[in-house]
Parts: sequence; C-alpha cells; structure tokens
Amino acid sequence: MTPAARISAPFGPYEFQLVLLRRMADHQAGLVDEALRELGAGHTAMREANKRWQAWAHGRSGRGELDRYRRALGEPEARHAVRGGSEAWLWPVPLWPDLRFTVLVGPGRAVWSRGLTRAPGAPAPSLRTADDLRPWHCTVDEVWRAFRDVEPREGVGPALARLDFTLPDGERAAAEFAWGLLQRTVPPLNARGSGGTPGPA
Repeated sequence: MTPAARISAPFGPYEFQLVLLRRMADHQAGLVDEALRELGAGHTAMREANKRWQAWAHGRSGRGELDRYRRALGEPEARHAVRGGSEAWLWPVPLWPDLRFTVLVGPGRAVWSRGLTRAPGAPAPSLRTADDLRPWHCTVDEVWRAFRDVEPREGVGPALARLDFTLPDGERAAAEFAWGLLQRTVPPLNARGSGGTPGPA
C-alpha cells in the first residue's frame, strides 16, 4: 500500500506515528526525515495525518481523548496501576522499539498526561552531563529523575514540555521535549545573556 493510500485508510498506528513526527519536525527536521524514510512516507503524508488527527480531536463525534487513542492504536499492550489512583496504558511504537506511548488515565477515564516513556525492562540511558542530553535519546521522566532542582515550565505548546534543572557541575541547563521525548537543549531562563525566555522553534 502506498503512503497516499495508507493516509486515506482508517487512522491507525502508522498514521499516529506521523502525528508524533509532525510535532517533532519543528525541532529535529533531520531525524524526522530519517524516520519518514523508514516509514516510507513524506512530508505531505505527515501533514495530512496530523490534519486528520486534529480534526478528529476537535470534532463533535462525542469520543473522549482516551477513546481516540484506543481507536487509533487498538487495545494497549499493558495497563498497570500507578500512585494517585490512576492507571498507565502503554502502546508500542515501532519507530522507537525501546519506548511506549503512555497515557496516564485518572478517575472517570480522564487523560492526565500522554507521551513517550521507556518500555518496561528496556535499559535507560545514563544521564550525567550536558553531552548525554542527545535528541531522541531520553524521555522527560528520565531527565526529571537524573538531575536536581528541576523546574517545569508551562505554556511551551501543545504536546511540548520544558524542564530547567541543575547539572552535577552546578551549571543550570534546560531541555525541551515533544510527546515526552527530548528534542533539544536550550539556554536556561536564568542564563546570562540568554536574551529572555526561549520559545518553541
């Protein structure tokens, strides 16, 4: 099936990966191009998949966010309880075999968070210095656990997150994530000469 034909087919895991890539394309165009080649798709297919997803998300079908993920991705590979009375639902993502698309589901099937996390049993990267913070190499949860004085920043953008934190050498650093996956490091808010708060690309 050609990429164009696939995009006209029912929305499934293939199309959902294109949605993830669309959000990342503003930060890591080269990595996204490599992933598109792996999927046999192009930028037009990626944009069309994202357009369909956005229309679906904002439509009047009456489906909640969790139902949209289930309809696109099928039943989760795993579900497990987490603290706070919520449950984590995990789906595999072929582009990132060591990761899972994880939705944190609260009471009443409310979606509390969604994004890529490390798959259970998959080795996590060692994060000690700024050089270890490579694009697509680690998740927001892993950075949060690895460093100290972590401060999340609000209002970065849809499906985007930013953390400011302190490296072991005492320097402040900051990183931006799309769908929970590291995209780039940026000057921290309190960096001298940073010129103000950096925004999304």
